[in-house]
Amino acid sequence: MAKKSVLVLHGPNINLLGQREPDIYGSLTLEEIEQALAERASKLGILIECFQSNHEGALVDRIQMAVNSFDAILINPAAFSHYSYALRDALSAAGLPLVEVHLSNVFAREPFRHHSVISAVANGMICGLGLQSYLLGLEALVKVLEKQQV
Repeated sequence: MAKKSVLVLHGPNINLLGQREPDIYGSLTLEEIEQALAERASKLGILIECFQSNHEGALVDRIQMAVNSFDAILINPAAFSHYSYALRDALSAAGLPLVEVHLSNVFAREPFRHHSVISAVANGMICGLGLQSYLLGLEALVKVLEKQQV
């Protein structure tokens, strides 16, 4: 049986991690997050591919291409969480298992961050745990994929 694969998507400004608002997002860089994800994916026996963009359309294009190439999606939509119906619709249309993650606790921040248009089409959402949000999200997707095989 072929290894399961997960597309990891990072939204706008995630490329600035490590230098952008370290009091909120910590000092970890995007490269360090992706390295930790790769290590965890290897231990879980799955393949991952990571993609970051500050452009909504580029993320939509990547989601559409994922339908025939990946088994699930792990996404940190960042600011797009709160208003991108284009991302939401693309994720919904893809029909793949999906977990939304955030480094910070969005519910402990400004009120506009308390609502995600993405969460309604996701299997779940994990936030506020820094790097662990991503790692737990990846593990959750593996569990969802295992249940699909039963």
